[in-house]
Amino acid sequence: MKKVIAMEDLDCANCAAKMERNICQIPGVKSCNINFLLQRMTLELDDENLENIIKQIKATVRKTEPDCRLKI
Repeated sequence: MKKVIAMEDLDCANCAAKMERNICQIPGVKSCNINFLLQRMTLELDDENLENIIKQIKATVRKTEPDCRLKI
């Protein structure tokens, strides 16, 4: 399943790269691409356990950049 998520208050391209690396390590995430300029995350996810995967992605984003929010 492909999912595009808008982001708010992503302030740092380095943080975006760090988020990408950490999100790709979450089980069920096939790929993650964060476009810093467009403030958009594109994900390829497994359909199984989608709710839990999204929770882990949100936690990773908050841990990397606490002010950043996802518009899901």
